Amino acid sequence: MAQVRLRDRGRYAFDNTMSKGPSALIGWLGLASAILIVVFASLTVALTPGDAGHNGHWPGMLWRTLMRAIDPGTVGGDTGSPMYLALMLAVTVGGIFIVSALIGVLTTGLETKIADLRKGHSKIIERNHTVLLGWSDQVFTVISELGKANESQRRSCVAILADQDKVDMEEAIRRHVDLGNTRVVCRRGDPLKVADLDLVSPDTARSIMVIAPPAEDPDTHVIKVLLSLGARDWSSHRPSVVAAVTNSANLPAARLAGGSAAHVIDADDIGVRLVVQSHRQSGLSTVCTDLLDFSGNEFYLRSEPSLTGKTFGDALDAYELGISIGLRRTGGTVLVNPPMDTVIETDDQLIVLAEDDLLVRLAAGPPQVVTDAISTTEPEGAKPARTLLVGWNQRAPKIISLLDAFAQPGSVLDVAAFRDDPRKRLTDPAHLTIGFTSCDPTDRAALEALDAGSYQHVIVLSDDAHAPQHADARTLVTLLHLRDMEERIGDPYSIVSELNDEGNREVAQVTRADDFVVSARLISLLLTQLTENHHLRDVFASLLDPTGSEIYLKPATDYLLPGTPANFATVIEAARRRGQTALGYRRREEFHRSPAYGVVLNPDKAAPLTLSADDRVIVLSEQ
Repeated sequence: MAQVRLRDRGRYAFDNTMSKGPSALIGWLGLASAILIVVFASLTVALTPGDAGHNGHWPGMLWRTLMRAIDPGTVGGDTGSPMYLALMLAVTVGGIFIVSALIGVLTTGLETKIADLRKGHSKIIERNHTVLLGWSDQVFTVISELGKANESQRRSCVAILADQDKVDMEEAIRRHVDLGNTRVVCRRGDPLKVADLDLVSPDTARSIMVIAPPAEDPDTHVIKVLLSLGARDWSSHRPSVVAAVTNSANLPAARLAGGSAAHVIDADDIGVRLVVQSHRQSGLSTVCTDLLDFSGNEFYLRSEPSLTGKTFGDALDAYELGISIGLRRTGGTVLVNPPMDTVIETDDQLIVLAEDDLLVRLAAGPPQVVTDAISTTEPEGAKPARTLLVGWNQRAPKIISLLDAFAQPGSVLDVAAFRDDPRKRLTDPAHLTIGFTSCDPTDRAALEALDAGSYQHVIVLSDDAHAPQHADARTLVTLLHLRDMEERIGDPYSIVSELNDEGNREVAQVTRADDFVVSARLISLLLTQLTENHHLRDVFASLLDPTGSEIYLKPATDYLLPGTPANFATVIEAARRRGQTALGYRRREEFHRSPAYGVVLNPDKAAPLTLSADDRVIVLSEQ
C-alpha cells in the first residue's frame, strides 16, 4: 500500500473546503489577505525601519498595508525609500488579485443564490394560506376563484407546490389570472417528499387542495399525495384537505388514504349526473356554475336566534337579500329543503343563498305576496321520451344507466357513435329500449340518416379518444349540424353537450345548444368552495344526491299565471305550497346570452316580476 504524503493530505483537505461553496472561498481569501498584510507589514518594519517608524511602526504598517491591499490607488501618494515603495507596490499588486478573486466569488455566489431562488427551493413563511399540490389547467380556475373569495382580505396567499419550473408557473398564472389582492407563491418540488412539502408550510395552512395532473392515470397521483398527507406527523393544527378522483372505482381508496380530514369528491359521478339532469332540464349546469363560483351567489351558514321556534317555511322570506334553503343541525347534519313545518332549533344554522355574507340581513317584515297570480295548475306527469345520444366516452355507460333510472317505461335511447355496438356490455335496462347506429358524429349525411327530428332530447358527448381541444372542435361541428337540421325541420329538440374547455363555451353559443356541461370547471369550482368552507361539503353532497332534494328548472306555469304581474316573493310562496324552495328563475328569451344565459338567482323579492309560459323557475324539490 502506497504511503500517503502529507502534501496529498493537505491538498485533499483544501479541495474539501473549496467544494463547500462561496463561504469557504471567502474564508480562504480572508486568510490569504491576512497573511499578505502581516508578511509585508513585518518585512517593512524589518527592511525599512525608518519609514516604518515614520508611519506608526508595526501597528501603523498593518493599517497601511491593509489600505493598499484593498485600494490600489492609495499607493500613488506614498513617499520614502525605494525599498519601502517596492514593498508597498508589491502588497498593492497582491491585493489586486485578492480583491478581484473576492468580487468574482461574491458575484458567482449571488448568481447561484438568485438562480436557486428562481428554482423555488426556499421555504415560505405564511399562515392561514391555501396550498395547492400539483399542477394542471385546473389551477387557473382555482386561483381566480380564490382571488374573488378573498377580495376583502389584505393578505391572502396561495402557495403552489408542483414539479414544474417556478418561473414558468408564475408566468402562466400572470397570463391567465387576474390576481387582485391575492399573492401566489410557487415552489418546485414533489408533494410526496417531506422535505419538499415543507417548502409550502402545510402545518400553518388553512386548507390544502390536491390537483390531479394531466396524466394517463391521475387518480394514482392523487391517492399517493393523500397517503403522504395522511402519514405526515402533523402538529396541533391539521388543515382540511380536498381532492377529486376521476374514476368512481378509486373513491373508496382515496377516502381511506386521506383519512377523516380529507374531503374527496367523485368527479366522474358528478359529471355524469350533470349531463343526465341537464338533458332533462336544460340550464342546470349554468345554475350550478352560478352557485359554485364566487362572482355570483353562494351558500352561507347563519345563526339566527330570532328565528328559533319558527318553521322552515317561515324562514324562506326572512331575509331581505337572501333565501333560506336548508338547516345545519348540531353534529353537522344537513337538511336541504326540509319539510316546511320543520321547527328551527336553538343551535341550528340556516343555509342561506346570498350574493355576499355582508348583505345577509333580516327583513323588517314579510314581503307582499300577490296571491291572485299563484297558479293552481297541477304539474304534468312525466311521459316516455325519445333521446339521441351522439358520441361515446368512458362516462357513457354510467350516463345510460342513470338515464334508465330516470326514464319512464316505454322510453327510447338511441346511441350514434363511431365504434362497435356497446349494448352487449351494458347492464340490461329496466325502462329504456336502447338502439345503436355506427356513424361519425361530424358527418352531416350520417346525422341526417338518424332522423333527429323524431327525438325530444339530444345529448352530445365529448370524445375522450382525442385531445381536449380537438374533441371540443369535433363537438362544435356536430352541434352546428344538429342545430341547422333542427331549423330546417322546424320541430325543436333540446340539445345538451359536454365541453372540455370553458373557453370554448362562448364560441359554442353560435350553435344555440340549450346547455353546455363543462365538468372540469364545475369540479374546480366545487373544490374551491370546499377549501374556503369545508362545512359546505354536506350541502353540495345533498344537492347532488338523487335520493334527496335536487335543483330543478320547472315550468313557470306551475307557480305563476303566465303574463300576470307579481314578484319573486309570490314565487317563493307558490313553491312553498308545493313543499319546494324557490331559488330564482330563467328567462327563455335569454337562454343564449352570456354570461348569465337567462339565469337569475336570489332576485329582489319585492321587485315586479312577470314570467311567460316558456320561462323556468329554479327550485329545490324532491322530484
